[in-house]
Amino acid sequence: MQAFGSRTRRAALRERDAMTDSPLSRRQLLGTAALAGAAALLPRDLAAQAATTAPAPAGPGFAIVTSANGLEAAKVARQALIQGKDPLDAAISGVNVAELDPDDVTVGYGGIPNEDGIVELDAAVMDGRTMRAGAVAALTGVKTPSKVARLVMDRTDRVFLVGEGARRFATAHGFPDENLLTEKSRKIWLYWKNRLSDLDDWIEAARDAEDPDVKRFLEKYGSGIFRPQGTIHLSIRSAKGDLVGVTTTSGLFFKIPGRVGDSPVIGAGLYSENGVGSAGSTGRGEANLLTCGSHSVVEYLRAGLAPEEACLNALKRIAEKTHLVPRHRDPKGRPTFNVHFYSVDTAGRTAGASIWSGSKYVTGDAEGVRVLDSAYLYKRDS
Repeated sequence: MQAFGSRTRRAALRERDAMTDSPLSRRQLLGTAALAGAAALLPRDLAAQAATTAPAPAGPGFAIVTSANGLEAAKVARQALIQGKDPLDAAISGVNVAELDPDDVTVGYGGIPNEDGIVELDAAVMDGRTMRAGAVAALTGVKTPSKVARLVMDRTDRVFLVGEGARRFATAHGFPDENLLTEKSRKIWLYWKNRLSDLDDWIEAARDAEDPDVKRFLEKYGSGIFRPQGTIHLSIRSAKGDLVGVTTTSGLFFKIPGRVGDSPVIGAGLYSENGVGSAGSTGRGEANLLTCGSHSVVEYLRAGLAPEEACLNALKRIAEKTHLVPRHRDPKGRPTFNVHFYSVDTAGRTAGASIWSGSKYVTGDAEGVRVLDSAYLYKRDS
């Protein structure tokens, strides 16, 4: 009887080992381990927020996610998808709305210039179907840098062109060299320059702050040393399940000439992979560059997390691991800057999340376009 029991146990062990040796079982075990590890990074007080991720479309359908300034972009992209256009074409046509809007001082034409008064633009696209990408940075004279980034992907064997090289490439493909500094952005830049110091040769005119364009800018973005960033990201999951993304920006207001943030950097400003998901970011680019945030979001999706959880985990990593210097920390040790992630997974679920509360994101599908509250790590003090 005892021998029979031993043989039974040995048979059970052999059966267990055979199951473990099968490719399916190993994938299941690895997936479970990765999910457990990723979930462990999520703070307990964030778990409740994760349930607010937008649900997947009922049945086959497309899904769009974009930054808060992408409402009109989402509408244009949605219409393009309804008409059966390629998802990457739809995404680019969406962000072109912001790039061509002279009243949007954060992207494209009319974007806030660098400290020398020159508008330098950055953009990137990524196609999850082919795992190919294209990007440009410090590009001048082109209102729609996202279109140039697409050409870098389609017409070269490279990924990233910058500065004069990007400008020559755009010229070769028929893009005229245009002045992107609108009168409104010029006045805002000059107001900022005049107020930099009492020790230089520039003098602020008393009436400058009352100029309607400057006044509206100050009301929206503040004054003093506050220097916001302006960016739009848009990701799409098509009805076929293909995943693409595009990010475009004029960058940090009044930046050092040649400064490039995370937006055009594949893996930081955006990342898309079929069968997993797509993600992009806005906010303090330097913080996101150091953690390859958008790639991290997609890797969390790969581990089985929902989009909102994935975004929050990537933000937690930024908050804990980067900029451990006093000027980037408040008295409680929290970041004084903000970063936002936007994501859609292969099932079509969308989410947006930020380091600080109060942000929004835009999502769209066959039913329409909606503005939703973003999840967050920290609640702003009231």
